[in-house]
Amino acid sequence: MNDVQEATSPATSLSGPATCVSKVELRVSCKALLDRDTLNKSDPCVILMVQTNGQWTELDRTEVIKSNLHPVFAKVFSLDYYFEEVQKLRFEVYDIHGTHSIGTRDDDFLGGVECTLGQIVAQKKMVKPLLLKYGKYAGKSTITVHAEEISGNNGYVELSFCAKKLDDKDLFSKSDPFLEIYRINDDETEQLVHRTEVIKNNLNPVWEPFKVSLISLCSCDEDRKLKCLVWDYDSRGKHDFIGEFYATFREMQKISSGNKVTWDCMNPKYKQKKRNYKNSGVVILNDLKLHRVYSFLDYIMGGCQIHFTVAIDFTASNGDPRNSCSLHYINPYQPNEYLKALIAVGEICQDYDSDKRFSALGFGARIPPNYEVSHDFAINFNPEDDECEGIQGVVEAYQNCLPKIQLYGPTNVSPIINRIAKLAAGDGNIKDASRYHILLILTDGVVTDMADTREAIVRASYQPLSIIIVGVGNADFTDMQILDGDDGVLRSPKGEPVLRDIVQFVPFRDFKTASPAALAKCVLAEVPKQVVEYYSHKAISPMCPLRDLHTPILSPVATTPTE
Repeated sequence: MNDVQEATSPATSLSGPATCVSKVELRVSCKALLDRDTLNKSDPCVILMVQTNGQWTELDRTEVIKSNLHPVFAKVFSLDYYFEEVQKLRFEVYDIHGTHSIGTRDDDFLGGVECTLGQIVAQKKMVKPLLLKYGKYAGKSTITVHAEEISGNNGYVELSFCAKKLDDKDLFSKSDPFLEIYRINDDETEQLVHRTEVIKNNLNPVWEPFKVSLISLCSCDEDRKLKCLVWDYDSRGKHDFIGEFYATFREMQKISSGNKVTWDCMNPKYKQKKRNYKNSGVVILNDLKLHRVYSFLDYIMGGCQIHFTVAIDFTASNGDPRNSCSLHYINPYQPNEYLKALIAVGEICQDYDSDKRFSALGFGARIPPNYEVSHDFAINFNPEDDECEGIQGVVEAYQNCLPKIQLYGPTNVSPIINRIAKLAAGDGNIKDASRYHILLILTDGVVTDMADTREAIVRASYQPLSIIIVGVGNADFTDMQILDGDDGVLRSPKGEPVLRDIVQFVPFRDFKTASPAALAKCVLAEVPKQVVEYYSHKAISPMCPLRDLHTPILSPVATTPTE
């Protein structure tokens, strides 16, 4: 299609040393773009930029859509997704002059927006105002980004369409037909799913087979309406309408060997005016291939919230917080190891918790008013509500807490593990994939209650919970490795094995010279697998939109996607 010009560039991949959790498809549309052209409307194109090592580079770009201030782009951006990383993205919209170049004049820039890939997948549909330079709003312009997850070929349906006896819209030649498929959402809005190539001068076109994710096609709802439009292509962008039909994925699945599914392609105006009007041709589904599994992003994009809790070691072995040698010393110029670990992990988790409130607990200290030893207390000293507003709220609660407590001991972590496991068990009883817990334990030494901790972890392995333990300081953490099941199966003192490996232990000193992102990448890399393993064991499917499915398209199979 010539009005959908290829604005190509060398596409690089989002890569990193981590194992790719999954691949994500991003679809982009804009509304109320600024009109930069004098005689015509803007010819918009969206460029996707990614940040690596602090530098912005172009990943890919959409096609150019001629003379349109409300473009819906057919181009699909495909990105590798890493739960354990902050993946910064920038969408820039330009009015294109010429075929392959992005203009350099300021008036070619229609607006941009920055976000993280985590924010997009957690919201599934992100709508943001476009900003010009210096943070100025680009009028009422907005950009909408839809995220859909794919895993290699998993989660795809492959469709092959053709048509016969389409109406001829051209005077001196035959029509140049192409097919568009739109998904009709719950709010009656329409989302472009696929636009075929143009078949020139042909009233019986056979379009190329195409693959589309099942969530993208019908939100995994077999009965969701799909609006299908057939057009005669026009190089000026004024395509002639041939006809339309409505389909559902349930109808499509009626295809079987030798039997094809057909729809009358109808033009409502012709039907109203012409008494003997039958159709404007027929569209035929020649083939359908289907494969479906559940992955981490299915659960996240289905609405599963990640609830983050941090537990901080306030035992006397950390040293007096007023002393600069203490692990709890508050240096005005740089955060201590406790804060570095908390911020590194918390910044990832916050994208997946809609209310951005995090539980912050302490253990091993004498606390007011009676200064009795506690191994499970809220560091904001509000036992009724231990949550803080955002990661910054946790940092402030930690700093305010230090002058009010007396560091003591011993290092008992089983009470907090039991507390969070009990909380997670309540969520687990709901029988849906609505909430998963991550407990970050920051400690300066080997736990004292090892037997009770092992027992608590075995019990917790049956709940929607992952535990990350970061060893702070220079203690010998050899005995802590037993809690991390990587080298063998963790067992309770009675010999009962964990249902699944839920603990990741790392010493912070291994990351002292690395960036905070390296710590987060290491400790969070196992979480997606652990989430899928839990819901797989429970045979729990992702929530909305999958929960609206009356009859499963395929039996639920929860798997951890691989590259």
